[in-house]
Amino acid sequence: MRTADIRSRFLDHFTARGHTPVPSAPLPTPDPTLLFVNAGMVPFKPYLTGEVPAPWPRATSVQKCVRTLDIEEVGRTTRHGSFFQMAGNFSFGDYFKEEAIALAWELSTTPVADGGYGLDPARIWVTVHHTDTEARALWRRTAGLPDARIVDRGDEDNFWSMGVPGPCGPSSELYYDRGPAFGPEGGPAVDEDRFMEFWNLVFMQDERGEGHGKSGYPILGELPHRNIDTGLGLERMATLLQDKPNLYEIDETRPVLDAAAELTGTRYGSDAAADVRLRVVADHVRTALMLLADGVSPTNEGRGYVLRRMLRRAVRSVRQLGYPDPALPALLPVARDLMAYGYPEVAESFPRIAEQAYAEEEAFRATLQQGTTVLDTAVAKVRAEGGTALPGAQAFQLHDTYGFPIDLTLEMAAEQGVEVDRAGFTALMEDQRERARADARARKSGGTGDTSALRAVLDASGPTEWLAWEKLTTRATVRAVLGAEGPLPVATAGQLATVVLDRTPFYAESGGQAADAGHLTGASVEAEVVDVQRPLPGLVVHRVRVLAGELAPGDEVEATVDPEWRLGARQAHSGTHVLHAALRQVLGPAALQSGSYNRPGHLRLDFPWRGALTPAARSEVEEAANQALRRDLPVGVRWMPLAEARELGALALFDETYGEEVRVVEIGGPWSRELCGGTHVAHTSQIGVIALTGEASVGAGMRRLEAAVGIEGFGYLARERDLAAQLAQQLGAPRAELPERISGLLDRLKATERENARLRQDAVAARAARLAREATDTGPALVVTATTDEGAEAARALATAVRDALPAGRPGVVAVGTGTGGRAVVVTAVTETAPAAGLAADALVKRLLGGRGGGSARTAQGGGLAADHLAGVLEGLPGLVVETAEEGT
Repeated sequence: MRTADIRSRFLDHFTARGHTPVPSAPLPTPDPTLLFVNAGMVPFKPYLTGEVPAPWPRATSVQKCVRTLDIEEVGRTTRHGSFFQMAGNFSFGDYFKEEAIALAWELSTTPVADGGYGLDPARIWVTVHHTDTEARALWRRTAGLPDARIVDRGDEDNFWSMGVPGPCGPSSELYYDRGPAFGPEGGPAVDEDRFMEFWNLVFMQDERGEGHGKSGYPILGELPHRNIDTGLGLERMATLLQDKPNLYEIDETRPVLDAAAELTGTRYGSDAAADVRLRVVADHVRTALMLLADGVSPTNEGRGYVLRRMLRRAVRSVRQLGYPDPALPALLPVARDLMAYGYPEVAESFPRIAEQAYAEEEAFRATLQQGTTVLDTAVAKVRAEGGTALPGAQAFQLHDTYGFPIDLTLEMAAEQGVEVDRAGFTALMEDQRERARADARARKSGGTGDTSALRAVLDASGPTEWLAWEKLTTRATVRAVLGAEGPLPVATAGQLATVVLDRTPFYAESGGQAADAGHLTGASVEAEVVDVQRPLPGLVVHRVRVLAGELAPGDEVEATVDPEWRLGARQAHSGTHVLHAALRQVLGPAALQSGSYNRPGHLRLDFPWRGALTPAARSEVEEAANQALRRDLPVGVRWMPLAEARELGALALFDETYGEEVRVVEIGGPWSRELCGGTHVAHTSQIGVIALTGEASVGAGMRRLEAAVGIEGFGYLARERDLAAQLAQQLGAPRAELPERISGLLDRLKATERENARLRQDAVAARAARLAREATDTGPALVVTATTDEGAEAARALATAVRDALPAGRPGVVAVGTGTGGRAVVVTAVTETAPAAGLAADALVKRLLGGRGGGSARTAQGGGLAADHLAGVLEGLPGLVVETAEEGT
């Protein structure tokens, strides 16, 4: 049975039993505790915790998931992959254990001809939490399972949570006995290769707090309603139903592995190390495809870094298998064809996906060359100093600056007989991650540090009434005032605080749009709103600075958005949509926005593209955008079902979880149609102007356009006009002739610089010849000393020129000094026969400067000398030459 059929049977089974089918959410998630959706229940978390009322009593989905905690283990074991699909059925206060168990058993064991999976009931085992006697009894009664095939387990195995504060509860897992070829008898407690888990039923009844591990956290209490969350791994069920030994050999993965094997001339199954690399390629190429399809772009942080790491591990694995050329163009289309049946957007977006992936591979190939040079130098230094381990800081630099994976550093260092301080590297990595997590938590929680205090406010008072689409001002009641350590009784003048209101007209930062600015005013307070965030679904928090008076819970205030700020924000956000549509109009659909930021007067937009835009393309994009403003296109907002929006071609661009009803912003009808929660102008002419101010690279295969918008756009154009007028006046030329006139000036300047360089070379040669003629004959060698005021490079040039001017066949020693910034540098150069006479340049400079210096036997340089000591040092060179020569004899 194909994986696609397993997916459709699951959805059909639960839809027929009253569940609403819900499309998969994008892999990036707005949950601040996660980078990606890592479990099927993540999009349903607000409903399961009771934060938001569920729109359906029961639902079913097949959710795309990515887990990256054990990425180094991918390929080493055959039971785990980084991308997987989790089929689930959910109950929000509707049914509980009995029906969940019955529904799972029915689909698992119903014959294939009748729409089920046709598993043999006699080969199914289940586990239950050791305290859950109810589940044990239900398995006996509903499925007829004997006690011997119902296994008790503890918190480590059968008490489920997401690993972060949120819903939790006991679970029951279904396993299938694959037979003695896969391991010993005894059930899942003995061997989980033979007894493969395929379905997990979570009886979600509690909420957990902060803590580490499987059980090191408090249970905060029961959820408002008892819920069901189940997860059936499609890849694992495919492994069973396709009778494959592991998930890498199922129909949606094995063709990628086979393509990699053919590309590298490797036979899967013939070598254990090669098999691991082939599995890494198969897994990471598929995962990268799905991440790129959902709008993630390769970067050096967050989600983008995970994607970059996946792509680079895949490329490196192919290179380790002996294939040095670009591999993704041969592998990525295979993954596309496999996944497009279940996810049509993979095929639709493939030109953009391929553009980004192939550019990343090219960049990494260059990185490998550069990073290898840095690593070789660092390893040589360690060995020269008698060490045996590359410092963790050096490994971290290779990772952070050059994009070198730590496992590549480990492998290449080992090849040269050097270990790596893995503990030091890990500590630095964890420090970096913790800083990033802390910054993200603080930002999203409005400066409170964590969301527990805010959750208490939400639970006590309910969601914020959000009026940003409708009003700029409203009367509101202060529900809570919080500081970094938690609730405050009052915030006083000069203090920064986080404020929760019962209603607000302020736009909270999201979708690339900056938060509104404005004021809270009351009978005894004046406060400036400096930031607005949504740390929890339904809750809006305001970061405020109290300007005068005091602000306390219960106060009545007037919440007012700065109207000029909002006007600028609307212009910038609508301008971003216009620029995006113009970009796609000029460059084609591959130029899909992958990130944006807009605030009053300014916007930036990131999109995948190889190489810089030509000046002509930039001008065409800018003209297309401003033509849209000139046509005064209407900007409309429509609410519609998500499926209808997708059929209309509306673009979903941000890390949002969409409900069944979505907000679609249209500009000129189909010309620009995007899912968006931001604020916008009513007609494009209200934007004023879009003036491109810059275009640059922000990573391999990724470009960034920046523009000034509205009055700031006119200001930018005015400054450009004034600059052109000033240049025209200074050069005495019409503006239209400025490029030609400036080009001519630059050509003349370059010619002058070349002539000056030639004259300097002639002067150096003439001085060198004179100094060579005046050399002091010390007996063992000819000696020349000189100084220059033009720096170390000039000193080196003069020293080598004098050396080359000395008579051939005689040992000769030259020392040229220069003093800059109160410190002196000395360059020594010797003739070809001098080292044989015991007069090496590096040894001489060290003796001149007391050990400070180095280089080669023919040319060396040293420093650390006070400039006023330079003359005395050079005067001592003839005597040092005689002394050194005598020592050599």
